Amino acid sequence: MENSTHDIMDELLVKYLAEEATPPEQARVEAWLEEEEANRHYFHHFKTIWERAAGLAPVVPIDENLAWKKFQKRVSIEPARRKTAWMRIAALFIIIIGAGILSAVFLNERQDTPQQLAVNSANRVMTDTLPDGTIATLNKHSELSFPSAFRGKQRKVNLKGEAFFAVKPDKEHPFVIDVNDVEVTVLGTSFNVRSTADSTEVIVETGRVQVKKDSVTIILEAGERVMFGKQGPPPVKLQSSDKLYNYYISRTFVCDNTPLWKLVEKLNQAYEVNIVITRKELRHLPLNVTFDEESLDMILKVISQTLMVKVTKEENRIEIR
Repeated sequence: MENSTHDIMDELLVKYLAEEATPPEQARVEAWLEEEEANRHYFHHFKTIWERAAGLAPVVPIDENLAWKKFQKRVSIEPARRKTAWMRIAALFIIIIGAGILSAVFLNERQDTPQQLAVNSANRVMTDTLPDGTIATLNKHSELSFPSAFRGKQRKVNLKGEAFFAVKPDKEHPFVIDVNDVEVTVLGTSFNVRSTADSTEVIVETGRVQVKKDSVTIILEAGERVMFGKQGPPPVKLQSSDKLYNYYISRTFVCDNTPLWKLVEKLNQAYEVNIVITRKELRHLPLNVTFDEESLDMILKVISQTLMVKVTKEENRIEIR
C-alpha cells in the first residue's frame, strides 16, 4: 500500500474511531477490514494506540493550536473543517505519535519486518487465530510465538507447552512448528502437540504431518502419534487409541479401553492436582467411559466404583489403591 493511501485510510480510521464517519465512510472502512487479515491486524494496533492516546490526553501538556497546524500541514484539508471534533482528536493523535508515546507495535506494523508476537495462556485454556487464519488452542501454561504477518516460504511458529492446531491449507507455504528441538511441518490439517522438559508428542487428528528431529523424519497420518524423547530409544509411530489428548478443547475425557494411568495423567494436568496410583497392578486397568465436564470428585467416584479401587485424599495428594 502506498504512503498516500495509508494517510487517507488513517484519516478514515480516525473518523471511524471518533464516531464521526459518514455512513459511506463507515462502509469503506468495513470493506477494507474484510479485504485481508493484514488490514485487520493494522486496525487492531491502530485502535489500541487510539485508546492509549485517549487515556494519555488529559495528562499530556499539548498546545492544541500547534497540534492543529501540524496536522493540517500533514493532510492538507480545507480550513473550513478545522473546527470539527474528530479533527481536534486527530491533531492530538498526530502530536502523540510525534512525541514517541505510541507503541512500537504500531510502528513496526508499518515497517517491512513483521513484529514477533507472543500469546501466553497462563492458567487458562485460550484460542487465538493466527495471521494466516490458522486456529491454535493453547492448553494451560503454554506459549505460542509467531510473526504479525507470515512472509517467505514457510509459516513458522514456536511453541512451549501444549496446543491443538487447525491449520489453514496452503501448499505453497507449509506451516512449521518449532517445539523443543523437534520440527513439525504440515500443509493443512488438525493435530495436537505437547512438549515437556523431557519429550515432545505429536498426535494427528486429520490430514498428514511430518515430524523431524535431527536425522529422524516420521510421517504421521490421521489417528497416529509419535513421541520424541530427549534420551532413550528411537521414536516409533503408533496408533492413537483414544481422544484424551484434546480434553482441554472438548472439555470431555473419552476413555476407550484406556489404561488408568493415562486418564490419571490427564486429570493431573486438567485439575492441577497430584493423583498417585500406589499399586503397579492397577496402572493398566482399562476404562470405557466418557466424562463430560464432570467434577473431579465425580470422576474419582466413578473410577472407584468401576474398577473396585479405593480413593483416599491427603492434604496435597490423592491416592488410588
